[in-house]
Amino acid sequence: VFRRTRLLSPIVEAANVTGNTAMKNIGRSNSPFPVDAGFNASGASSRFNFVDGIEKGAIPDGGRVLRLGEAWCSAQFSAAVHVLSVNDIQNTLGFIPGGGLGTAATATTGGSNVSIPHANTAYGFAVQGGIKVNAPFIAPGDALYVQAAYANGAQIYSGYSSYSGTYAQTAATIQGQKFSQYFNDAQINPFTGQIQKNDNVTVSAAYLHYWSPEWRSAFFGSYGEQNFASGSRLAQGQLFNIVNPANSFGSNGIGAPGTRFYNLSQALRDTYQFVAGANVIWSPVKDLDIGLEGFYTQVGVKNGRVIDIDKDPTAYSRVAAINAGGLVRTTTSDGVSQIRVRVQRDF
Repeated sequence: VFRRTRLLSPIVEAANVTGNTAMKNIGRSNSPFPVDAGFNASGASSRFNFVDGIEKGAIPDGGRVLRLGEAWCSAQFSAAVHVLSVNDIQNTLGFIPGGGLGTAATATTGGSNVSIPHANTAYGFAVQGGIKVNAPFIAPGDALYVQAAYANGAQIYSGYSSYSGTYAQTAATIQGQKFSQYFNDAQINPFTGQIQKNDNVTVSAAYLHYWSPEWRSAFFGSYGEQNFASGSRLAQGQLFNIVNPANSFGSNGIGAPGTRFYNLSQALRDTYQFVAGANVIWSPVKDLDIGLEGFYTQVGVKNGRVIDIDKDPTAYSRVAAINAGGLVRTTTSDGVSQIRVRVQRDF
C-alpha cells in the first residue's frame, strides 16, 4: 500500500525578496518551497532554491498483525513502516552545492551559506496494541475495549487525524473551529533540506453493556496528541522572517521567532484531542439498529495560546499590528457537543 500524507511546506507569501523573484502562496506540500541558500553583504537573503515537497517514496508501506484469543479475552498487536522521501533541491536560482559557509563577498556572487545535501529518506513507523476483555459476569455480551497507538513519521496509523482527514495538511475537526490543526508526518528543514519527523499518540477505551438482548449501550472516550519535531517550528519561523522581513503579511504563516504573532500563530503547534460519549441502541430485529448517540469533542494546544480565527477572522492579515501590541482575540481550546440519531440496516 502506498500512502501519501503531507510533508509541511512553509505557508508563505513573498514579493520582491532581495535578489530573488517574487514568491507567492507557496503553502501546499505538493508545491516547491524555498530553502535558504545565501545572504548578501547587508545580511538580507540573496537567493533561494526550492525543494519539491511531494512524497516520492517508491517503497510501499509494510505492516504486520499478531492476534491472540482466549475465551475471556483477545489481544492484538500491529506495526507498520512508512517511507518518507522527496526530490532533491531544485538548483534554478544559482545555488552552488558544496559552497560551504558564505561570506559577504561570495554571497553576492552566488556562494551559499550552507551546503544542502540530498534530502534524506526517512523511515516512519507506528505500533498499536489493543485488548478486549469479555465481561459475561455483568451481562451476556458485555466487553471492555482498550487500545493505544504510537506513530513517528506515520501519523495515518495512529488514528489521530482520521476524523478530520489524514491527507490534509491543515484541518478543523470541529466545524467553524477557532484554529486549524496541522497534520503532518514531517517537515523539510528549510536550512538543511532534511526531513524532520513528527510523532503522535492515541489512547481509547470503550465499554459495551447489554441491558437486554434488544437494548445495549456503549460508553467511550479517547485522547490523542500531535507533537512536532524539536526545533522545526523555529526553523520554519526563521524562513518566514527571511522572506518577509517586514512581517507585513500572515496568510496563516508562522511568524518571525520572538514576535508576538509567532507566539500566537497556529502553524506547527503541538495539539491534543479529547472525545467522550455514550449511546443507546435498540435492535428490534436482527441486523437493524435504531439509536441515539451523544458525545463531546475538545481540541486544544498543549502550550500557550493561539489566535481565535472564529472571533477574529482578520487577525492573520494584521501581523504588524499584532506585533505592535494591537488587540487580538486568542484561545487555548475549542469544543463541541453533538447528538446523533442512528438508523442502520445491515444486509
